[in-house]
Amino acid sequence: MNDPFIIGGVTLTSRLFIGTGKYGADSLIPSVAEASGAQVITVAMRRVDKQGENQASSQGIMGHIPAHMRLLPNTSGARTAEEAVRLARLARAAGCGDWIKIEVISDTRHLLPDGYETAKATEILAKDGFTVLPYINPDLYVARACANAGAAAVMPLGAPIGTNRGLRTKEMVGILIEEIDLPIVVDAGIGRPSQACEAMEMGAAACLVNTAIASSSDPVSMARAFGAAVRAGRDAWLAGPGAVKAQGQGAEASSPLTGFLR
Repeated sequence: MNDPFIIGGVTLTSRLFIGTGKYGADSLIPSVAEASGAQVITVAMRRVDKQGENQASSQGIMGHIPAHMRLLPNTSGARTAEEAVRLARLARAAGCGDWIKIEVISDTRHLLPDGYETAKATEILAKDGFTVLPYINPDLYVARACANAGAAAVMPLGAPIGTNRGLRTKEMVGILIEEIDLPIVVDAGIGRPSQACEAMEMGAAACLVNTAIASSSDPVSMARAFGAAVRAGRDAWLAGPGAVKAQGQGAEASSPLTGFLR
């Protein structure tokens, strides 16, 4: 089925993004990447040690990321737009490319993104030639501000980051899917493959999953399950789910009930 997934002029065949945090060992990342089928992987700039990875004895995080994967550096740790912009430019200078996931979080308890600072950073970096994917609360006005600022996609949270609580923001994410003319990548909070499948069935363009895979007792198998779930959800959305009958309308048999007793 012809179903192109394009971000920033780049065509992707996988709609699952993965992360690099929380693994028991970074050496798991290549196997997780292969099992998931993902082509995009996010890494926090504060974890990148370009000098260290060139040392023979070092096994820095960048040394475990498969060469074929597209890097999506993120600005985790930034509390203001200015800090996010600085991290993005450091990522570019370090050879991590022009894709950037904007995270601006000053709330240390719930880790909810700052919409105003995120949109501000998005505008600066989009003008600077970056392909910007802002991480936001599923707020229509923030999403519109980021789209108007030049974002290539919008990444609303499904639940607070790292909680594995699932699609707690389903109704709000659905509004973004309907109203924003950009790919909607559901990011944060998804804890089960079935929840990723549900997001895709709604019409999300992709899902980013880190904690649910990394914290699993078998990250490689869980990555494979998420890859299959995302593909299944997308197929279901493309196929068009059947109509749901309202309560009180009664049941309807799949096959005719007349004529079989003649």
